[in-house]
Amino acid sequence: MMWLIMAIFSALFAGLTSILAKCGIKKTDSDLATAVRTIVVLLFSWVMVFIVGSAGTLSEITPKSYVFLVLSGIATGASWICYFKALSIGDVNKVVPIDKSSTILTILLAIILFGETKNLTVKLICTALLALGVFLMIEKKSSDAKETKATWFPYAVGSAVFAALTSILAKIGITGVESNLGTAIRTGVVLIMAWLIVFLKGKQSLVKTIDKKELVFIVLSGFATGGSWLCYYYAIQHGVVSVVVPIDKLSIIVSIAFSRIVFNERLTKRSAFGLLLMVLGTVAMAIWT
Repeated sequence: MMWLIMAIFSALFAGLTSILAKCGIKKTDSDLATAVRTIVVLLFSWVMVFIVGSAGTLSEITPKSYVFLVLSGIATGASWICYFKALSIGDVNKVVPIDKSSTILTILLAIILFGETKNLTVKLICTALLALGVFLMIEKKSSDAKETKATWFPYAVGSAVFAALTSILAKIGITGVESNLGTAIRTGVVLIMAWLIVFLKGKQSLVKTIDKKELVFIVLSGFATGGSWLCYYYAIQHGVVSVVVPIDKLSIIVSIAFSRIVFNERLTKRSAFGLLLMVLGTVAMAIWT
């Protein structure tokens, strides 16, 4: 069950990513920060490729796998851009739960596309718990409801949709491909996309203005992302997507715990109950499916 252990580590690193990234985009433009941290992830990914010795298998990858790895990379890039834009505007406690709602769409697509129907009733019940938990956690205070819809909320929703597509496309593309190599290829696509956005928006001149302290956090978030990805794509390659994805989304616990410590962001009773439902749904799915 190594894939299950890797899924847990993926959640841990992903949770740290959100907090480190939030610390790195207080002053720094979110698009620029995304582009810079992707460089770190790409270097991290290729180092792992050469460590495991899978670089020589590039020529063995089928055209179909390349296509879906590229599409997965594009979806990842879009998800990142939306996610870190949302984080730069809203609270971690508000943005992360919406981003994690991608779990619901991913599970449903995995059931439909990959036929992962084992213990289907349990999966559907757990998915319903996840959906209810997300709904409870995305409550908005009346004082900022209008501002929310006009700023971070659409970006958080976009992040969730593209994240769901990422998992499905990657599952198809990574079939028969060494997971570290697949991650490196996808990251190359994300890097191109991220810097393309920076240049299209004319933000390349802002590189010189990045705060050195924030740059450290951006780099650390890149390492955390690299670790999360390597664990995650190993898990979905060798495990069950509809189980791996919910476990990975338990990173919300890490994110919320650190957001309380670092940013003093508190959960309401309703949000705390929603988090509990998400955790119960995820654990139940991991145990019984």
